[in-house]
This record gives sequence, structure tokens and C-alpha cells, in this order.
Amino acid sequence: MTSLTTPTTAVRVMRAPRKRRSSVLFTISVGVLFVVVLAAALAPWIAPYDPDEVDFLAFNAGPSAAHWLGTDGLGRDLLSRMIFGARTALLGPLLVVASSTVFGILLGLLAGWRGGWIDAILSRVFDVIFSFPALLIAIMAVALFGKGLTAPIIAMSLAYIPYVARLTRSLVAAEKTRPYVSAYRVQGFGGPWIALRRVLPNIVPIVGAQSTLNFGYVLAELAGLSFLGLGVQAPASDWGSMINQAQAGLVGGHFLPAVVPAVAVVIVVVVVNIIGEELSDRIGGGASA
Repeated sequence: MTSLTTPTTAVRVMRAPRKRRSSVLFTISVGVLFVVVLAAALAPWIAPYDPDEVDFLAFNAGPSAAHWLGTDGLGRDLLSRMIFGARTALLGPLLVVASSTVFGILLGLLAGWRGGWIDAILSRVFDVIFSFPALLIAIMAVALFGKGLTAPIIAMSLAYIPYVARLTRSLVAAEKTRPYVSAYRVQGFGGPWIALRRVLPNIVPIVGAQSTLNFGYVLAELAGLSFLGLGVQAPASDWGSMINQAQAGLVGGHFLPAVVPAVAVVIVVVVVNIIGEELSDRIGGGASA
């Protein structure tokens, strides 16, 4: 007896291996990110040394039982500095993504729901901000307000608001045409109530998944800013500034102090992107179903 495979079944069979692979990558990425976050949160208790403690007998030492990842040019334990550096490496992007997401959703909701001249003005403002790269805006903020982490965080939050706002605006514009919005209007509910209580909860998961991708971009940009000497300042531990401080040792063949934080930045950016893409696929697939 011949069995027939429907197109739907064939698609499911073809997608099954890819779905399993993506689920495995997603699980691994979540585990890696959880370990990094946990290490940053417990840094004072799990770091083997004070991140600023100098060992005069171990300048640029290789990995050993005393220093698992070796030491830098000042004899400071690399593992301890990596653990403490995870705090600023994660905190900065978290603040940027959180603030840009909140304000981006509110502005996008306003533009998409009200439309008209409000939408036109906000769109032009977003176009102006879009014309400047986020890193350039952060450098301008440092030039105006001085080095550190505060000015770049504020500047990059402003730079990322249009990304979130435009996505939110398009989602709200699509939601406005759905039957449930008309049904609420017929029942006498006001526009602000419908927008905040019914439309907003429907779009927040999608916007949140996309904002997860922004985290990786912001982390790389803030690390680059610290590498340029414009972000977190020495002697504070930060992955970007650690790469900057390790440049002198590269001439003498001491690559580990620069490679370790650089690899950490790459790993965190990759796992965050995998998580963000997987969340977007799952939410998008659920919505289309």
C-alpha cells in the first residue's frame, strides 16, 4: 500500500533537523550567557584575586595553577579581571537596550497609532538620527561630556531608539487594521485604552526579541569605544579597555592578555545573536500559525 506525503508533512519533515539544530544552539547559547551573567553577579566571591592586585613576580605570566589564564603586563590576574570586566561589559549594553526599547516602543506606539503630523515629525527625527552611526554619536558625546561610561550609554540609547520605534510603528500600523481593534471601538473603548491595554501587549514580545539582537551590537560598540580609550577608564576592569592595555605586550609576543577579552566579546555577541534570532523565529512562527 503506497503512502502519500502531503506538502505540509513534507515541509515538517524538512524543517525538523534544522529545528533540532537551532534548539541545541539556542540551549547552548542560553547556558553560556547564563554562566557569564552569573560570573559577573558573583564576581566579588568567585574571582580568585582582586582585579587590581599586582604580582611583581608574574608580569605577562602564562597560564598556571596560580593564574589559570595568566597575567597581564602589570602582573594582574587575567581571570579575575575577566570576571569583574563582565560587569561593565554586560551592564552598559543592558542599560542601552532597556532604555532604547522603552522609549522606542512608546514613540513607535504614538506614531503608529496616531499617524498624521505626529507620525511625520517623528519619522523625520528618526531619519536624522539614522544618518549618524551609533558609535559616532557616542564619540561625539565623549568629546562633549568627557570619557567614561555614562555619556556613551546615553548617546547610544538615543541612537538605538529609532530602530525600536520604527519596528513598533510598523507593527502598530498593522494591528490597527485587525478586527479586534474595531470590535473594541464599537464597544465604546477609547483609543488610548485600546493601544495600551490591547495592542501594546501583542507587539511587545516581537519588539523584545528584536531588541535582544541590539544587545550584541551595543556590547561590541561599547567594547570598541573602551578599546579606543574613550569608554571605561583604567584601572577599572573592562574587556575593551583590557584589549587596549594589552597592546604593548603584543610586541613582546604576549598575546593572551589581548586574545582572552577579545574572544569573550566575540562569544557573548554570537550567543546573544543566536538567542535573539531564535526568539524572533519562535515568536514569528507562533504569530503566523
